[in-house]
Amino acid sequence: MARSLAIVTGASSGIGLELGLIAAAQGYDLLVAADERQIDGAAADFRRHGVDVTAVQVDLATIDGVDTLLDAASGRDVEILCANAGRGLGHAFIDQSLADWRRVIDTNITGTVYLLQKVLAPMVARNAGRILVTGSIAGYMPGSFNAVYNGTKAFIDNFTDALRNEIKDHKGVSLTTLMPGPTETEFFERAELMDTKVGQQDKADPAKVARDGWDAMMKGEAHIVSGWKNKIQKTLANVTPASTLAAMHRSMAEPGTASKA
Repeated sequence: MARSLAIVTGASSGIGLELGLIAAAQGYDLLVAADERQIDGAAADFRRHGVDVTAVQVDLATIDGVDTLLDAASGRDVEILCANAGRGLGHAFIDQSLADWRRVIDTNITGTVYLLQKVLAPMVARNAGRILVTGSIAGYMPGSFNAVYNGTKAFIDNFTDALRNEIKDHKGVSLTTLMPGPTETEFFERAELMDTKVGQQDKADPAKVARDGWDAMMKGEAHIVSGWKNKIQKTLANVTPASTLAAMHRSMAEPGTASKA
């Protein structure tokens, strides 16, 4: 019997790598993607579970990149999609280049939304499939000194809630939003946040975050906030003025705050 296919984006490291390992251990063939050569090394790890793995190095901030990823599925039905690829960008918005902040938006929003549309439509048509989208509790907090990233995650958290309602009559299809807090990945170094309190603080284990997301997806849950501290933070964010939240975020993400910790 042919194995089912799972797609995992941002699978070269962090949460995406851990999601790929879970899927491989459960016997799913994998189509994995990232915008760096590390994806080939990750694919070798996945293959140790005896599944077929196709790895593609593509820029998921572009429509062409998403199309290249989907073409690599060779027409197979996608049983599971873990839309995990994302990018951050620290420091003050007015100091950021157009190319840098546009890349964050195109990766986190444009590429993700296009991928969801392309994969979700056939799932709905056959009334079968599961999707896990990596949002963030950052979407509930105005992100001073990480403003574009937090804004993109606010979009994703909101957008997936809307999609979930649109497909509610298709009981065979589930859409789960994973909302982690700070997690021990390469994200903070790539986003140039290592000189901040949030960059230096203890962070969640990506394997635990991935397992929380995977289990919630398999149960068909709508949301999962990984970690009890993050659950509290999300609850408080719903009743705290935006100006207060922005000030709180500034204290964690302003460059140089690591030395004040």
